[in-house]
Amino acid sequence: MDLPRYEGNIHPDEWICNIQKFDYYWRAKYGLGYLDIAISLVDATIKLPDDIFTGEELRNALKEDISFTIFKNTNKRKLQSLKYNLERNGGDTSKFVSTFRKLCYNAEIDDIEEQKKYLYKTLPNNHFDYISNEFYKKMKDVDSINELVKRFEDIVFEESNLIRNESIVALKHVATGKYLSSIKNLSYITGSKSQMVFVGSTEPVPNSLWKIKFDKELATYPDTPINLQHIKSEMFLGLSFNRNTHYPHNYYYLRSPCTKYTEVSCNGNDKDWIFRHSKFENYDGSLKSNDTINLSIKKTKVINDKEEFLSSHDIHCSIGNYTFQEVVCLSDRLGRNEEWCIELIHGGS
Repeated sequence: MDLPRYEGNIHPDEWICNIQKFDYYWRAKYGLGYLDIAISLVDATIKLPDDIFTGEELRNALKEDISFTIFKNTNKRKLQSLKYNLERNGGDTSKFVSTFRKLCYNAEIDDIEEQKKYLYKTLPNNHFDYISNEFYKKMKDVDSINELVKRFEDIVFEESNLIRNESIVALKHVATGKYLSSIKNLSYITGSKSQMVFVGSTEPVPNSLWKIKFDKELATYPDTPINLQHIKSEMFLGLSFNRNTHYPHNYYYLRSPCTKYTEVSCNGNDKDWIFRHSKFENYDGSLKSNDTINLSIKKTKVINDKEEFLSSHDIHCSIGNYTFQEVVCLSDRLGRNEEWCIELIHGGS
């Protein structure tokens, strides 16, 4: 067994505890108790009094030496320079928390408010608004380091589910459990010939994946316009309109040949959607995975037209030998048929 010498670069409590664990071994092999062994392993540069008779007295003597002051200050400086990095950026939360706790222990920082300040300072200065903003709200009544790191992990977990710009998402229709989908070059036989949108698979397959785009890092309720780009076809979800041939300054929006509701397609001229939380009125947080939302859009070519909501229902349209459950936009109701669960498939920028 290697004998761990004390040279002032480990906390005295930890070092004595490690020696004490093998008291039976020291007695069997050397005929000495752990205290005598420990004293013999203290480096010669650290002067000890002659009258040490207990482990507590040894511990106090080691802490009175200047090496322990330097050891604590070194760990404080390490805490000050410690930075947290998310897993998507190559970080490791488990290792970070272990390092943070060990540095607090080594520096003998036991006050929970001081621990909070050091933990907050580990947060990066850029691209980290969510955790920074949530930190003190979640930490108000924390009274132990275990609770501190638990709340921190909760915040980090929530952050990992945020929908970021250019994330890959899937939209599950709540009423049917089917995913918003499209197929390149699939269009109504009649009507616009625009690329059709439907709800199809009960799993998020390639045809039901969308890239969500907006003009900031996070999409916040209730006023962030979003675009949804179909991954396979690279077309955007939206509404299509045509110019009236008899009145060139007038436009008309295309209607579904099946139901006459506003047609939704992947060739849309209007493609800016607004999302609202379907469960909480006036919700003002950030969009995250598994939120249940309503998606609305306004017709830009119709003056004072009210918003319409993305919807699906029991109407099916046949194209060739295949039948599809239609997706449309409507404004005359808002219920389960207009609810969509957004699921994060792959994080964005």
